[in-house]
Amino acid sequence: MSKLILTDCDGVLLNWEYAFDIWMQSHGYKKKIEGLYSVTKSYDISEEKKKFLIKNFNESASMGFLPPHRDAMFYVDLLHRKHGYVFDVITSMSLDPFAIRLREMNLFKLFGTAINKVVCLDTGADKDHELEKYSHSGVPWIEDKITNAEVGYDLGLSSVLMEHEHNMKYNNPNIPIVKNWQEIYEMLT
Repeated sequence: MSKLILTDCDGVLLNWEYAFDIWMQSHGYKKKIEGLYSVTKSYDISEEKKKFLIKNFNESASMGFLPPHRDAMFYVDLLHRKHGYVFDVITSMSLDPFAIRLREMNLFKLFGTAINKVVCLDTGADKDHELEKYSHSGVPWIEDKITNAEVGYDLGLSSVLMEHEHNMKYNNPNIPIVKNWQEIYEMLT
């Protein structure tokens, strides 16, 4: 019998930020400020331009080639093979069918049979409706966006935040922050 882990994709399983930076450079954009999580500040662009560029990136061929995030490949594989976990991925990437297929191919290439299901929502979409399907299950929910982690917690999931610059000062004793998948592995085993 498989045990379930719900997980976001970008910034949790895959290194979206690195791939986005490469894509931006290939399209003539140069970072104005290094080390910021904010696309608008990093590239000195408007909020409208940011949304346009992120949507274009999320619907590009890049979705088939994002690298793993930190130590995700090793520990996801270990949780799957050694402890019987499978992963349902909920990602607000795009509704474009080709981008979705590339995302699935990328995840299956990196994580194999550990990936049980991939649910793609529109770019920037809320995950509330998808998370409600797992309401009051206590299932682990790995996310990097504070609001999504809080929604999961409010719905009775065991939310965990993957640490990034934008969430590292978050303080909620009910939602632990981890630096990597090794810490998640140690929490679950």
